[in-house]
Amino acid sequence: MGILYLVSTPIGNLEDLTPRARRILAEVDLVLAEDTRRTGLMLHHLGIRVPLRSLHRHNEESRVQGVLDRLSAGESIALVSDAGTPLVSDPGERLVARAIQEEHTIAPLPGPSAVLAALVGSGLPTLSFAFLGFVPRKGKDRAALLERVAGARETVVVFESPERTAALLAALAQECGPGRRASVARELTKVHEEFRRGTLEELAAYYAEHPPRGEVTVVVGAAEADALPPVIDDEAALALGRALLDQGVSPSRAARELAERLGISRNRAYALLQELPE
Repeated sequence: MGILYLVSTPIGNLEDLTPRARRILAEVDLVLAEDTRRTGLMLHHLGIRVPLRSLHRHNEESRVQGVLDRLSAGESIALVSDAGTPLVSDPGERLVARAIQEEHTIAPLPGPSAVLAALVGSGLPTLSFAFLGFVPRKGKDRAALLERVAGARETVVVFESPERTAALLAALAQECGPGRRASVARELTKVHEEFRRGTLEELAAYYAEHPPRGEVTVVVGAAEADALPPVIDDEAALALGRALLDQGVSPSRAARELAERLGISRNRAYALLQELPE
């Protein structure tokens, strides 16, 4: 039986590749890469020549069986993402789950992680934290994530694109309160690495005037006990929302009414209304 290695690769600085990771990448029979061009450049720089094959979110399902067959034949295979630790907001979950089911050996090689780098550099508590991945762009999923951050009893880490960072910080300031502590990490481990720390209001104002460049990771502190959003009965809230709409109240006004009566945010109220059947 072969071994499936989950190899963490640099998120910016090639010096962060561990000696073990370099050795494994040179020894395996195949490297599965999210982007073979990007990984190919890294391997070329390291002087490693090994077969490369793509495995990304569009083809993972169709390629799993072929990989399992090669593992069963005794081959060793390395899975890498474009940067950082595989499977963390990257492809590979299906492959690893199937490989475990078929009792193949899974060998994770720890290393660079934008999540952990941003967290430990934020100045916020690290004992308990949640990583929520990339922020949805709109709709119920976005509203649910904002609500999740607002009520978090632990530090929260999210990924966001640079062009949407200012809008996210403004939305978080509205949802969580302007005084919630946060940190924005940019271009981690690279030449222009930057941490900016402050309140959500301060950070939203800064990035509205200075749009960030490069990869961004946002870290938000936990809610204070007296600032946690109220626990509401969703069924009762939905019934109230339906009653308001049936009375001819516009969706925007209904959301405003729900927010005021239940003591919840406008985003949460909109999300509840969207759950109602047409």
